[in-house]
Amino acid sequence: MSGLRRRLSVVTGGLTRLPVVLLLAGIVLLIGTPIVTSQLPGQRRSPTVAPPARTGPQAGAVALEAAVVRAQRRLVDVPKDWSTWADLGSAYVQQGRITGDPSYYPKADGALRRSLELESTTNWKAMVGTAALNNARHEFTAARDWGRRAEALNPHSGSVHGVLVDALTQLGDYEGARTQLQRMLDVEPGVAAFTRASYDFEQRGLVTPAGDALNRALAQASSPADRAFCRYYLGELAFHNGDPRAALREYDAGLTADPTYQQLYAGRGKARAALGQSADALADYARAVQALPLPELLIEYGDLLTVSGKPEQARQQYDLVATARQLSAASGISDHLTTATYFADHGQPAEALTEAQAEWSTRRTVLTADALAWALHRNGRDAEALDYSLQATRLGWRNATFYYHRGVIRHALGDQKQARDDLSLAMTINPHFDTVQAPIARRLLDSLGGGG
Repeated sequence: MSGLRRRLSVVTGGLTRLPVVLLLAGIVLLIGTPIVTSQLPGQRRSPTVAPPARTGPQAGAVALEAAVVRAQRRLVDVPKDWSTWADLGSAYVQQGRITGDPSYYPKADGALRRSLELESTTNWKAMVGTAALNNARHEFTAARDWGRRAEALNPHSGSVHGVLVDALTQLGDYEGARTQLQRMLDVEPGVAAFTRASYDFEQRGLVTPAGDALNRALAQASSPADRAFCRYYLGELAFHNGDPRAALREYDAGLTADPTYQQLYAGRGKARAALGQSADALADYARAVQALPLPELLIEYGDLLTVSGKPEQARQQYDLVATARQLSAASGISDHLTTATYFADHGQPAEALTEAQAEWSTRRTVLTADALAWALHRNGRDAEALDYSLQATRLGWRNATFYYHRGVIRHALGDQKQARDDLSLAMTINPHFDTVQAPIARRLLDSLGGGG
């Protein structure tokens, strides 16, 4: 039994709940307590993009808004309170993550900078907030560096180790991330640590331990938003491992806990589409993107509209992808990874390769390796593509997309047996891995005599 798995097996209840951050497919989500409050020992628009829904609390949004108001009032009375400036900046980061509105990030940047101007030596809270902001903006090297500065000041805070887990994971330093995760489990083994542990297990192909860690997090979740968050990722784990019915149950349970958690509607739409419930799936996605117009959700909705025979409506969603990307870029967010895959699958191979190479130059994760492999394939460079595709599977992640891409690349190289094996594995893991690409994978596998 590994040290991390052993640590998960012995940790018990009565634990402090921290903000929950989980990085999946390059996407950062954060819910929970909005302000970093741990002390040293002894002392998560363009008019053409729909705004976030305001019909009710969205995954802790009400608590965040209240925290922002309290901090602002405090700073009116005590404008040089560097601790409150750090709290305000951290709350803005979380508002940006929860709402999908990147305009909060410049506000966060201003508040955190002001906090550090007032106190730069001992201000670990602002350093953690700055690391979280850089993670949200996909500036992972900067996030790592700020996290390490905070760790030097306060190695006893779970939030310090949490931002380092996130940054190192997204930089491809998986062993370094695991070391930080162990430290987080040691000092604050709560919801935030268990959800990160789940992702670590999932990346290594350990699906059962990943689910166990999420269930441990769920057992300790103390708010509707946290319970919805845990249910969402339990649903994602089930869906990505080929069980849309189990995924649908988790998404529904999450919506029972918090019907304003918008990602759950997209998840439910994905599961319903896999189960042939197209009309309900489209309705769920429409609701999700209205409230949370993230590029990845717009792409998924557009693809579902495409296969549902609604090309004009699909085009509207694809047009919004470009608008959302522009809005994100204006707020300091760079997401070459999502863009590379989108371009590769939507007829822009040269642009896909440019984006994938830009991402690879800054972070060499298994996700980036897969995106670069696929972009190279789309440009007819399959020998190079295979090298990167092999890198993508090096951790053992049971990711159907990785094996689909590798199967297609091997087919292009004339290795039909290995292509059949890879495609068969992809469809075994999850025959519904992508609305558009999964049927293509099935047809290719059938043509190779592997349809079963």
